[in-house]
Amino acid sequence: MRYGFYLPTRGPLGNPDDIGTIARTGESLGYATIVFGDHIVFPVEVSSPYPYTVDGGFPGVGDAFEQLTLMSFIAGITTTSRLVTSVMILPHRNPLATAKILATIDVLSKGRVTVGVGVGWMREEFEALSAPDFDKRGAVSNEYLEIFKKCWTQDPVSHKGEFYSFKELRCMPHPVQKPHPPIWIGGHSRAALRRVAKYADGWHPVGATSASPLPPREFQGLLDQLKTMMEAEGRDFDELTISFKAPSYDPGRVPEGHDRLLFSGEPERIAEDIRAYEAMGVEEVVFDFRTPPAAKTVENMEHFMREVVPLVA
Repeated sequence: MRYGFYLPTRGPLGNPDDIGTIARTGESLGYATIVFGDHIVFPVEVSSPYPYTVDGGFPGVGDAFEQLTLMSFIAGITTTSRLVTSVMILPHRNPLATAKILATIDVLSKGRVTVGVGVGWMREEFEALSAPDFDKRGAVSNEYLEIFKKCWTQDPVSHKGEFYSFKELRCMPHPVQKPHPPIWIGGHSRAALRRVAKYADGWHPVGATSASPLPPREFQGLLDQLKTMMEAEGRDFDELTISFKAPSYDPGRVPEGHDRLLFSGEPERIAEDIRAYEAMGVEEVVFDFRTPPAAKTVENMEHFMREVVPLVA
């Protein structure tokens, strides 16, 4: 089992010193993965419901570092941890420019990029960015993934699609990782699972929240659906990486119908949860240790590695 952590992108910990301290400490403690959230702007009025809180409210206050810029910064101050966009909202950015930026970070980080992607939830942010039609974001995202793969593997490359086209050009250098950086897809809707089955190297869902607990029985059902979908695509389910995110969006709130929030409580209970998901094929769990000040976040990360991890094996 591998472990990852959310890097601060906003709020009291959203400054170069705290971000650098948390990233370096996490790597030194043995965390395999650093994940980066994604928002570019926050319209003052937002009515779109956030899918991971019970009341649909987004747990942010309107500030956030740009994801790929922050990833570049962390690539320069770390050496071993994988750098995962978690997740990048595909329609927000020009696909050709984004493919080039991700390839550049992969080269400069010596092959440590994983491209976690999603289709987004905030209609107002799409409109502010003049992004493609929010209601067509799934189809747009699929096409952008195709563009990424072309740009990372072909030279010269061209594309003629429904939402984006370009004539033959060169988009070099290609990423270090071959055939390209792993693509992980978030979400657990049926459409998201179909996207995983067709395009992804990994599945990267959010669970263990009050609004989306994904307990073991439900999670196994989704895995069974995904396996069937992958077989229909002629793909091997066993080659898929499964990375499970367990963030803290409704602190202290127990999901309806459950006795507690997964991955909470005493170390043995947390380890028991990890073992249950590991038995279903989960290879990595990503936790949210962010608690101001930075010293408290570091303390949380150290406690997990010292008290929980030894109980998993």
